[in-house]
Amino acid sequence: MEKIWLKSYPSGVPAEVDLSAYTSLVELFEESLSQYAQREAFVCLGKSMTYGQLDRLSRQMAAWLQARNLQPGARVALMMPNILQYPVAMMAVLRAGYVVVNVNPLYTDHELEHQLSDSGAEVIVVLENFAATLARIIGRTAVKQVIVASMGDLMGVKGPFINAAVRYLKKRVPAWQLKKYVRFNQMLASGARLAFKFTRPSADQIAFLQYTGGTTGLAKGAVLLHRNILANVLQSEAWLAPAHRNRPEIKQLVTVVALPLYHVYALTVCALLSIRTGGLGILIPNPRDIAGLIKTLKPYPFNTFPAVNTLYKALLNHPGFGQLNFSKLLVAHGGGMAVEEAVARHWFDLTRAPIVEGYGLSETSPCVTCNSVVATTYSGTIGVPIPSTEVSIRDEDGVEVAPGQEGEICIRGPQLMAGYWNRPEETAKAMTEDGFFKSGDIGVMNEDGFIKIVDRKKDMMIVSGFNVYPTEIEEVLAQHPGIFEAAAIGVPNEHSGEVVKIFVVKKDPALIEAEVMAFCKERLTGYKRPKFIEFRAELPKTNVGKILRRVLREQL
Repeated sequence: MEKIWLKSYPSGVPAEVDLSAYTSLVELFEESLSQYAQREAFVCLGKSMTYGQLDRLSRQMAAWLQARNLQPGARVALMMPNILQYPVAMMAVLRAGYVVVNVNPLYTDHELEHQLSDSGAEVIVVLENFAATLARIIGRTAVKQVIVASMGDLMGVKGPFINAAVRYLKKRVPAWQLKKYVRFNQMLASGARLAFKFTRPSADQIAFLQYTGGTTGLAKGAVLLHRNILANVLQSEAWLAPAHRNRPEIKQLVTVVALPLYHVYALTVCALLSIRTGGLGILIPNPRDIAGLIKTLKPYPFNTFPAVNTLYKALLNHPGFGQLNFSKLLVAHGGGMAVEEAVARHWFDLTRAPIVEGYGLSETSPCVTCNSVVATTYSGTIGVPIPSTEVSIRDEDGVEVAPGQEGEICIRGPQLMAGYWNRPEETAKAMTEDGFFKSGDIGVMNEDGFIKIVDRKKDMMIVSGFNVYPTEIEEVLAQHPGIFEAAAIGVPNEHSGEVVKIFVVKKDPALIEAEVMAFCKERLTGYKRPKFIEFRAELPKTNVGKILRRVLREQL
């Protein structure tokens, strides 16, 4: 396969990346923790943490975990927003020789139970704001140890005041009861009295189980090895290098970490790449609070800003946008959903830094393609394959098509997952005989190697950058005794790109919209819940009885 995209590479970007620098993420961590010990590593709500402190705290937590007599490779779930406890816990789990299972803290009982049960997680770190959800389902999982974090844990003297405000003024912590748990700071204090045993994970050991919405309904865990994530960190670093070279006076890269760290895009491009370069990550616990986001960012002349289209748009439309300092912004990364041309142009006009659109998947750690970080014009494409990555556009028979022709985007590279956790049949279905991952996205590659997505995974929706699969929603609706059948589709939305609309055929004639909405609220995370319901006498189907979502979209 000819790599026609290499001619479109910015100057200085290599075709292949040397992946021999580290055998594991632990090795990368220890290098940065030692080399940059005095530097600030992360800051949250005005409180910063140096690399030296991150080293000490993650060792303490790793020692505590090792004292639980867990087997090597045991899974530890992290259920937190972007707070200082996240990088401490993520690093501790890996340094202790275990596997991180990232969990969306907004999950419903059903979603959380599935992920904890499927992964076999034995330990969970949960922010107390979400402990009530865990308490309701923990008895049906393998979880033996619970660490409960509070917003103020690592905030020093202002910690108790932050906790009081969150619990009693803002009332953000629903009542919860767990039989057995330890507080985050208690756990750290205990760990400080224990000996930490250095581990040396191999490149082929699992680092993360990254759950991704499955086309078959329930989420599947993408098995990401140490070498997969390492490769993507080094690939991303090589791709960003041209922008950095233009500003040699910037000694420490400051990254806005507004995307949730439980999402693989933020995990790799924000947290891990920042740690690799000795950067500073500004953690944003609630990116929906645009006024709060602007207030947090005002003191910092930040350098990189990964986000989704909806966040860029919300910022551009906020009256406080002009208060931000863009003088040292090198690049804004757009991912998760398509970046609108109007948004990209407006952003560049005001900041003089491009929104560089890329493409990736949980299964690819995630980055696959990207536009040039020194581009100044909107390409309308997802860019070209990044170093050490091959993309092949193939027809339904698996044969590569010529440039300009449509086909499925298939991917091969060192960042590609080892497979789906405990799902060999699903893994086999997703792979070609020659080792390419079938993304399910339909794209076109032009003569210069730039790829444009022309159709998404059949029927999948993208709500605020998150993949939403109709099957999962329909399976929930099928459990309602008053529903005969239902279908879910995405409809355009100015703020989130798309929202969910459902079509329902009643079994119970007395069924009303509010009842269906309440049922969904109990079982689906906010972005998966339907915003519109249409009752119908019947749904369009194929001659074998399969519901035609395409027809429902066409009828809008």
